[in-house]
Formats: sequence, C-alpha cells, structure tokens
Amino acid sequence: MITKYELPQETGCTWIDIEHPEEHELEKLSTQFNLHQYTVRDCLEPDHLPKFEVLDDFNFVIIRVFAAEIDDRGHTAQDLTNKIAIFFNDKVLITIHRRSFDFISEIYNKYIPTLKIHTISEIFSKILWYGLHSYEKPAQLISDEIDDIESSIFLQSIHPQQLEHIYFLKRKASICKKMLLQTTDILSRHHSTKNDKIVIQDIKDLHLRLITLFDQAQEDAHNLSNVYISLSAQKTNDVMKLLTVFSVFFMPLTFIAGIYGMNFENMPELRAKYGYHITIVSMLVISLVIFIWFKRKKLI
Repeated sequence: MITKYELPQETGCTWIDIEHPEEHELEKLSTQFNLHQYTVRDCLEPDHLPKFEVLDDFNFVIIRVFAAEIDDRGHTAQDLTNKIAIFFNDKVLITIHRRSFDFISEIYNKYIPTLKIHTISEIFSKILWYGLHSYEKPAQLISDEIDDIESSIFLQSIHPQQLEHIYFLKRKASICKKMLLQTTDILSRHHSTKNDKIVIQDIKDLHLRLITLFDQAQEDAHNLSNVYISLSAQKTNDVMKLLTVFSVFFMPLTFIAGIYGMNFENMPELRAKYGYHITIVSMLVISLVIFIWFKRKKLI
C-alpha cells in the first residue's frame, strides 16, 4: 500500500510511505526516482542490519525498530525487530516497511500540519527518534524482570525454568544492544540542519542511554546466570552433605548388625543373656559419639 503524505507546498517536498510493498510497486518506484533496482529489492530482505549508504541521488538508510512482546521466546534480530528502509534527499523521502508502524502516521499528523517540522531532514530525524524510542520500554522491562528473578533466586525459590528465562533475557539485551551499536553510524553520518540540532542531540543522548541500559542488563543477566548455577551447585552439595552424614551414622551400625546377623553356631554373644541390650546401647553410644564429633567440627 502506497501512501503519499502532503507536505507544505512551499517546501516542494514529497513523502512516500510504502507498507507491505509488492515487487511491481518497488519496480515502479525505482523507475520513477532513478533508483537501482537491486538496492530497492534489498528493502524486501528481512535480515539487513542498520546501515547508512550514500547513493547517486539519495541517501539509503536501514533502521530496525523493536516490534516484539517482551515475553516472546524470540532470540534473533528478525524475531525481535522489524526493518524500515528509507531513501531520502533534500526533496524526497521514501519509507518502505512490511509491518505497520503507528508512529509513521503520528509523525505526519502531529508535526506536518502544525508546521513544527518543515524539511525532509527533520522528518528523518523524527523517524530515527521514534525508532530508538521503541527500545526504551523493552530495556526497562528486561531490567525489571532480571531484578524479579534475582529476588526470587536469593529467596531460595530456585526452579529450572529460571535459567532458561535468564538466557532469553540476556539474548534480547544482546540483540538490542547490537542493533543500537549498528545505528551509531547512522547518527554520525546524518547531518543536522539548523532547525533540528536539538532533536539530533536528544536522539544521541537517547541512543547512548539505551546502549548503557542494555549493556547493564546483559551484564546483570550474565552475573545472575552464574549466581543461579552457583546456588544450584550449593543446593546439590547440601543434599550430598546430608546424605553423607546419614551414611556416616549408619555405617558402623550396619557393620554391627551385619556381624551379629550371621548366626554362626559358635558365636558366644548369641547366648548372652543381655547381648541384645548391650548391642543396642553400643549402637546408641556410637551414634552419640559421631553426633558430638560432627558438632565439634561444625559439620551439622
């Protein structure tokens, strides 16, 4: 679907937005604006990372917008983000994307009729701002979920699904950070005009803050996975320690029971009047001695 947004006539600028592009629409576009057909076809490829290219008559930019639910199990750039391909020069702006983005129409309705922005460069800056802003909520949610898991782990309510959850959070933070780092080149090569210098500075500040947030979330998730593994190992060691203590208590008792359970004819203890009582008392004394020894060694 092709939408042509009307910009103020005195600017002489045109903004064409193409959603769910068909191949014939892209061919028509390449002919109309003298764009290389292979470059236009790249707009349909889902795997491209953010980049900035200077063509003969246009600048070609790809940005990736976060477009997934935070609880999704996606862990690739294609799962978590969607691509927007942008061609622009001083007079023409072309945006191409498969998915519908509400902020495209919002930029037009909020800023164009009110004359808050006048140039293609300013519109492109707004698209960049909204694209980066889409990462802000995921950054906060990932950080909050890591804090919740950390509290849960240190309260000793460990369960196997937590480690998997930590992995996906760490993976999301890593992917988002990678997309933002790839966007750095776009920000450095986008030349601001007099009217949008402040906007560009806000975008750079937002960009730096998001990278810091995802970097911190990635580091926290990594540390939390190590803590989880350590606590799981400690829990296993506690179980093994308990089993060892029980085995130490019962080994001498089992040894005594084994000896007097052989029932040989010439075992004099079998005919002793108080043999059973002496054996039971001996077992209790041995158990008490082992218990005292463990307490002195602070093993229990």
